[in-house]
Amino acid sequence: MMKTNRITAMLTGLFGSLASLAAFADDTKEPQLWQLNMTDGVTTSSQNAYDSHMLMFWVCVVIGIVVFGAMGLAMFKFRKSKGAVPDTEFTHSTFLEILWTGIPIIILIASAIPATAKVMALYNDDHSPKPFGMTVKITGQQWLWTYEYKGEDLEFTSRLDRESDRLRQDKTASQEAITAHKHYLRDVDNPLVIPADTRIRFVITADDVIHAWWVPALGWKQDAIPGVINEAWTEVPAAKIGTYRGVCAELCGKDHGFMPIVVKVVSKADYKTWLAERKAANNPAPAAAPAAVTIDAGDVPAEDAAAQAAAPAASTQP
Repeated sequence: MMKTNRITAMLTGLFGSLASLAAFADDTKEPQLWQLNMTDGVTTSSQNAYDSHMLMFWVCVVIGIVVFGAMGLAMFKFRKSKGAVPDTEFTHSTFLEILWTGIPIIILIASAIPATAKVMALYNDDHSPKPFGMTVKITGQQWLWTYEYKGEDLEFTSRLDRESDRLRQDKTASQEAITAHKHYLRDVDNPLVIPADTRIRFVITADDVIHAWWVPALGWKQDAIPGVINEAWTEVPAAKIGTYRGVCAELCGKDHGFMPIVVKVVSKADYKTWLAERKAANNPAPAAAPAAVTIDAGDVPAEDAAAQAAAPAASTQP
């Protein structure tokens, strides 16, 4: 009976995982459930990191096939049951020593050439003469982010969305309710909105403790330290418009795990529209002054009209 219950629980968990995978499958901007590899980069720096990773991955795959293939062949072909006799007189082989020393050196040199090219490309991007189109100041606080668009008179906070915050604190919340909230613990109330095809400068600091602003798709992570201004930049091409998510990557207190980051990349036209709407919402127009009220003589009671007529006369007496 116990064994049957265990198998049922395992099958339930498997089908639940498959259902979750299907739920995530329609969001290509997010890492997929059970994903083993990195996601493609959306900026030059993150794409360079991805390309370097894939190059070294396949180098390691070839090395693994050769090494473990040789081990398997040796264990299978030269086993005792096949009559293999160990060579007790073998001490060393100069040829083999040169071989197993020279091959790793060649591999390292061959790997260093494309890796160096990627690093140089990153350096050239960092020192590009292209001017920054805008500057965003990011301030980390326990446990939220403040974004200030320099020169635009716009500043707002971004924190964990209310539904995720409610679910995480509700001890009676079911797993179905949590799964139904698509971006549980990964969404915010106010995302950072930036335009595509724009070189954007970030200045990053903190108000209380050390935080770290990290969106993997952008290809970098930067510490937010009180009293220190760190800099970073990004430029997302128009072909990569979408929503990208990250987290605080520095332990910053009890709610460190509930400090997500959401960056929404939109077209330049959509960004201008959003900026105008956001500034209007943050700075509503002043209320109009109340209009003057005109009262007809017929609307005034007779005794009040007599009192008003007598008042000027009384004021003229010595």
